[in-house]
Amino acid sequence: MAGPTGHGGSLGTALGALLRSQVTPRHRLSSYTAKHWHAQLSQLTATHRGHQALADAGLHVTTKTLINWLSDPEYNIRRSYRDLIHTAYENTAVVPAEPLPDHVRRGQFEISGIVRTGDDERERGNRRAAPLRIDGSRGYWNAIEELWMTGELTDDGFEDHFVDDVIVADIGEGTDGWEFPGSAYAVELR
Repeated sequence: MAGPTGHGGSLGTALGALLRSQVTPRHRLSSYTAKHWHAQLSQLTATHRGHQALADAGLHVTTKTLINWLSDPEYNIRRSYRDLIHTAYENTAVVPAEPLPDHVRRGQFEISGIVRTGDDERERGNRRAAPLRIDGSRGYWNAIEELWMTGELTDDGFEDHFVDDVIVADIGEGTDGWEFPGSAYAVELR
């Protein structure tokens, strides 16, 4: 049975598309664009989640003080309070990534496209050659997951780590490393 597939130009783009189809990446909510402390505070105090973020950031003021701040955008509050409001706002605006699910970390990956190791370069995943099959359960996913959770996993970085930490861990270095010089790849997860 066919599983989810990622398509893209580079192998990293196809891997990234596959991963994003399986799990929510770290991202910023589009409704959080306020720059001024007053606008940020107004948005935060409109929801329970925002109030909780303010408390978690360490903003502890009386209701009277909060009303005074909200009633006057030019109110002069201390820099330390503005910093706490900004921290709470950013913590609310950014949605953390979901952890990589086990079915990805333990999945069987089939890579179609041009694959090169040493002098051997061929198109995989067609009538003449099977896709490159990789057992994800044999890989080392820690670096990939760490970058994913912090929102710093680029498609190029994913390709580099997938080659070094998953492909090599499963099937070895190849003749002279693994290269994916093609312009279009498909990656299927089974």
